[in-house]
Amino acid sequence: MKIEFNFKSIKSKYDLYLGAASLGNKDKPSFLFQEKNINTLFSNHKCSKNFKAKLGETLSLNDEENKYIVMGLGNSKDLKSEKLRRSFAKFYRSLKTKNVLVDLDSFSKKFKTDKTAEILLEAIYLTRYSFDKYKATSKENGKVSFYSSKMTKAKFEKIDEKISAISSSVNICRDFVNEAPNVLNSEVYASLIEKDIKKNMKGCGVKVKILKKSDIKKEKMNLFLSVNAGSAYEPRLVHLTYTPKKATKKTKHIALVGKGITFDTGGYSLKPGGSMMGMKFDMGGSATLYGAFRSAVLQGSKNKITCVLAMTDNAVNAKATTPDSIVKGRNGKTVEILNTDAEGRLILADALDYTCDLKPHEIIDAATLTGACLVAFGVEVCALLGNDQKMINGLLGASKDADEYLWQLPIIDEYRDQMKSKIADLKNIGKARMAGTATAAAFLENFIKNDISWSHLDIAGVCDSQVHLPYCPPSGASGVMVRTVSQYLMK
Repeated sequence: MKIEFNFKSIKSKYDLYLGAASLGNKDKPSFLFQEKNINTLFSNHKCSKNFKAKLGETLSLNDEENKYIVMGLGNSKDLKSEKLRRSFAKFYRSLKTKNVLVDLDSFSKKFKTDKTAEILLEAIYLTRYSFDKYKATSKENGKVSFYSSKMTKAKFEKIDEKISAISSSVNICRDFVNEAPNVLNSEVYASLIEKDIKKNMKGCGVKVKILKKSDIKKEKMNLFLSVNAGSAYEPRLVHLTYTPKKATKKTKHIALVGKGITFDTGGYSLKPGGSMMGMKFDMGGSATLYGAFRSAVLQGSKNKITCVLAMTDNAVNAKATTPDSIVKGRNGKTVEILNTDAEGRLILADALDYTCDLKPHEIIDAATLTGACLVAFGVEVCALLGNDQKMINGLLGASKDADEYLWQLPIIDEYRDQMKSKIADLKNIGKARMAGTATAAAFLENFIKNDISWSHLDIAGVCDSQVHLPYCPPSGASGVMVRTVSQYLMK
């Protein structure tokens, strides 16, 4: 899809001219088009008397040459960035034509022109996404042009470059999560990430290291290997390092650790058939953090960023790990594996310990870890837990800036006690149906060392099917939390 900036007046080559109106004095619509003749055209239109300029409400008309639509913004004092993003995305999704000229200044009643451009561009890029590679026909790309007298072309292109970096990273996360599991196994997944870095991050200061099964054995990642034991494919540990050009000894080092279960059968603790559908999404944590890493790199984050992604499927064969097995983790602690369907925390445990040895200042891990998270928060809110309130507050602030929902849950001693085993150091499940999200985090906490600040994101609910967000596909991967973590990495 092409985005461009147009200094010139409206031309008939555009299928549609789009502007906005807000509520003016005495609750009457105030038309904000730059061209006065268009304002007059709308004001004199017989239907304009019934037009209230409510948020998302539209009024359209044609003249001899062109089609025009004005979109309501409601009262400026009530307009929030997310309301504008959702409203514009919903409207954009409904358009039959995608060759549109947008009067940017008319939408800038509440926010500065720069901020408005960011919101509208993000809405377009995210809404246009479609996973259609396996369909006979795909969506046609259109052209959206922006028209403004308050912004230079150079400034607009700089904003577009930033939003394109963020949105394309959300969309590559969606692509990975949506990919069919018979295509995206751990070996393929790792190679696709390497190819994307070579293609899109060349010269950005990113180093790639991919650990194969023999390397993982040398690292004594036995918990990770126990999950991979039933697989037809080798596990992969993708280790990415980004170093900013002006890095010093004082440069902050943030590490990301993602769960990459490319398909989860549950292992010997086999999932019911109905619950197994959609388990290709179980690598969503790794895709989300890779998307955030990618976005921050393309924007030139001032922080050093490490990204560690643990990849395998959880399958069943004669060699697969059985319930009641006891396995020693990389950090030397033994784990009684009571349920092989609680496998994500096992691969994360070794990956977290590996990452701690790199001595970052902070670690963020993300995983589609527990069904309990959906019980607690539904599909709208992501769970956040950790050991450093300052870091947690920073992530909560980043989620607010990104207009994504993040909520903190506690890790208390009673949850920690639940993860203690009678015959090993730890067990991999707590009490049935009780505080599953928090007890899982309490398990992971055992693998954080060197006094490193750590935060855990359970994205089980928000990873897919965000029907309430018009800039997300109604089904399939959402990419939610990429923007939040990316925002945090840019601070």
